[in-house]
Amino acid sequence: MDTSSLPFVDEHAEVIAAEADVVWSHLGEVLDESFSRLGVAGYARLVGSADRTASGPRPLAAGSTLPGFRVVAAVPGRELVLQGAHRFSTYALIFRIERAGPGRSRLRAESRAAFPGPAGGIYRWLVIGTGGHVIGMRRLLSSIRRRSE
Repeated sequence: MDTSSLPFVDEHAEVIAAEADVVWSHLGEVLDESFSRLGVAGYARLVGSADRTASGPRPLAAGSTLPGFRVVAAVPGRELVLQGAHRFSTYALIFRIERAGPGRSRLRAESRAAFPGPAGGIYRWLVIGTGGHVIGMRRLLSSIRRRSE
């Protein structure tokens, strides 16, 4: 699946007082910790995610999985592309790290997703329409910033 073919959902960003390699290492750690929380694997199983457990190389690299996601591209210090699919959606989460000045980086998280059919529309409303996705993304990026600084 080409992530650019999925409809754009949103993008969130944080400027972090750390070099890209530091942000990169904490990005992987925070993702692993966030997706290993109690209930995440069960939720992935409930909605029929293709990837239901964490597996593969660490630090995250192409082929690694997290519940609900598979790493399809990893360029250390620059970009991490996660893709996933389940009964109600096909989606991607793309993290990009850019230089934002001396000793500073900008971490961007772009979400893309398709929600086919009536069930997909209801799921979109539950995840996106209620603001849950925005809250989750902001918390995730804030966690990476705090750990990196």
